[in-house]
Amino acid sequence: MLTVLLALVASLLFALGNVLQQRIAMGYSDGEAESPLFLLRLIRSPVWIAGMATIMVGFVFHAAALSSGEIVIVQPVLSLTLVLSLPIGVWLSAQRIGRRDVGFAVLITVALAAFLVLSDTAAGIEDPTNAAWLIASAAVLVPVAVLTAVGVGRGAAVKAALVGSAAGVLFGLHGALVKGMVEQFDNGILGPLESWELYAVLFFAVIGLTLSQISLQPGDLPPAMAAQSIATPVIAVVLGVTLFEETIHDSPLGAAASLVALAVMLAGIAGLAMGRGSARE
Repeated sequence: MLTVLLALVASLLFALGNVLQQRIAMGYSDGEAESPLFLLRLIRSPVWIAGMATIMVGFVFHAAALSSGEIVIVQPVLSLTLVLSLPIGVWLSAQRIGRRDVGFAVLITVALAAFLVLSDTAAGIEDPTNAAWLIASAAVLVPVAVLTAVGVGRGAAVKAALVGSAAGVLFGLHGALVKGMVEQFDNGILGPLESWELYAVLFFAVIGLTLSQISLQPGDLPPAMAAQSIATPVIAVVLGVTLFEETIHDSPLGAAASLVALAVMLAGIAGLAMGRGSARE
């Protein structure tokens, strides 16, 4: 219960921070967004910095959730960031929400609740080998590079979806790295400082943040957020099971039921994205 609560707070803070940052990012042109200096331009805005500060507080709750529970639980809960961003977007950046949006938001929430109820997760190993980390990182970074290369320079909807997917895939790896980092506290309060995971977390946070801002720049918040919200839990669950050897359920039937609920949640996110994207065309 504590793990889920911490992840929910993180989701709310991530949603608020993303909407604040999107308000600023969408004010730039495509050329400016694709510049290596884009992030430096954004940090000049107090609103963007406020969004970044909110996300950083959310990251603390995210790390606390990963410290107390499994990746296969924490990352799917963070998918509620998209649902929570919709009312916040209406409040702060004049986003519109229709009945279709509400319906899919309810579907996402109910499916997530079903996933949490049906799952009977168990922790795996705490410290994967360096070889396992290298293989997992390569398997993630290649599609990130491809999605980014294909998405940059495309139309608003395609760009938001593809670059948002790249950011989501990278954030899936980032979540696994955070899990690895917090486990280093077992070696003492300074344990993370002596591990490579902390520096990988910081490096990929900057890369992921840059990709996220590029995906938000076209002004279509839901497609970008949806792409991230779909890719992140998928990659995180895969890494949780393969890298950390976590289990979703101790029986094949229970695991299958949990994965069906997760698939329904992801379908709801996709439906929400398509509805929001077409409403803005």
